[in-house]
Amino acid sequence: MANSIPSLDRLVDCFAALPGVGRKSASRFAYYVLDMKEEDVIAFADALSDARHNIHQCPVCHNLTDSETCCSICADEQRDQTTICVVENARDVNSIERTHEYHGLYHVLHGLISPMDGIGPEQLFIKDLLHRIADNDIKEVIMATNPTVEGESTAVYIGKLIKPFGVKVTRLATGVPVGGNLEYADDITLFKALEGRNEL
Repeated sequence: MANSIPSLDRLVDCFAALPGVGRKSASRFAYYVLDMKEEDVIAFADALSDARHNIHQCPVCHNLTDSETCCSICADEQRDQTTICVVENARDVNSIERTHEYHGLYHVLHGLISPMDGIGPEQLFIKDLLHRIADNDIKEVIMATNPTVEGESTAVYIGKLIKPFGVKVTRLATGVPVGGNLEYADDITLFKALEGRNEL
């Protein structure tokens, strides 16, 4: 390969390994790093290292945290301790928190049941969720997994396990997005929109 620079190629490869980053974008990132001030590059490298070594799963909800005990949400006594919102991954926690509408606790599964991918219930933190429900005064569990085949099947599976505890199990309403056009909505989206309709 003409004008091959091993160090630069390795940097491009590292960026290209990130999800959603193609070779062209990876190359642009690599050249940007080369133009950065040395102190900024060092700070960037330190941030990567610190995040990798200091961030771990909360022992209670399995959200990500750098605290030695539990995450800030589990430690916040002002939050509703009777409601748990079950999500697929830590990114979903951040998405819900940005709405400022939910004030309960979370439980992160770190995946969804997907037999095609070899992921069964035992690979997820479902047992920990059941222990939390059994050991605490939980009134409602909100299944906030994505409205995909895997998300729906995981929600149904967990819902059946929770029912014997006498805890209310709810599912996030899904349907036509704000600003969406009914003409372009698929049948499943319209069905979910009708099913999750609210009284005005």
